[in-house]
Amino acid sequence: MNIDINSDLGEGFGPYTIANDAELMRHISSANVACGYHAGDPVIMDRTIRLAKEHGVDLGAHVSFPDLMGFGRRKIDMALPELEAHILYQLGALHGLARRADHKITHMNPHGALGNLASSDPDVALSVASATMAFDPDIAFLVLPGSALEKAALDLGGQVVRLFLADRGYLPNGQLAPRSQAGAVIHDPALVAERVLSVLKTAQVTTVTGEVIPMPVQSILIHSDTAGAVGLATRLRHDITTAGGAITPLSQQKQPHT
Repeated sequence: MNIDINSDLGEGFGPYTIANDAELMRHISSANVACGYHAGDPVIMDRTIRLAKEHGVDLGAHVSFPDLMGFGRRKIDMALPELEAHILYQLGALHGLARRADHKITHMNPHGALGNLASSDPDVALSVASATMAFDPDIAFLVLPGSALEKAALDLGGQVVRLFLADRGYLPNGQLAPRSQAGAVIHDPALVAERVLSVLKTAQVTTVTGEVIPMPVQSILIHSDTAGAVGLATRLRHDITTAGGAITPLSQQKQPHT
């Protein structure tokens, strides 16, 4: 059982920080780095890229709607060609800094409102996938199993890694429960760890409304802004390896279209 542990990092701005990125980087195998739209700036991006390179952690682009004030959690209506330009802009910014650090973008993961739309809306999913494939067809997509983004990426010949969000509740259709809904965010670290091990063992998860749905995944996401994220990452790494799993970077988990 090869499992990736990834986290959203670089989510500060200027002198402000949200998470202990340096400590988290010791416990994960892949990092999704904010590209300046929902969080991050060139200095933070550069520092986070170098930390990832130092620790042998895969580098991903955490792209978003241009929404610093709302942390990327607000939908912004725009024409699809405009959205594609925004995605390419963020990929280009991360690539420019990564190239100087001799690191490479291995994957992408749309954040917040954009991520929710890309998972559920086929047109948005196709735009996200098309822009990314135009930039670099070797970049893998972090996707919810069965999502619109998974289908769009595979239809274009891309590579996907199926993702489970450790501390988020799911709906019966496999989408994330809205944060306003009861059970959408799980705060108890013991419950989060138990749930992750169950998903890895059974390839199923119980939804917020009690249904059991398929959940075949290769990567576990820990939100860096979750209280106790470092402790949770440490615990999950220990529990997964104790159960016989191997923590393996996302680039080695790619599932190509067949």
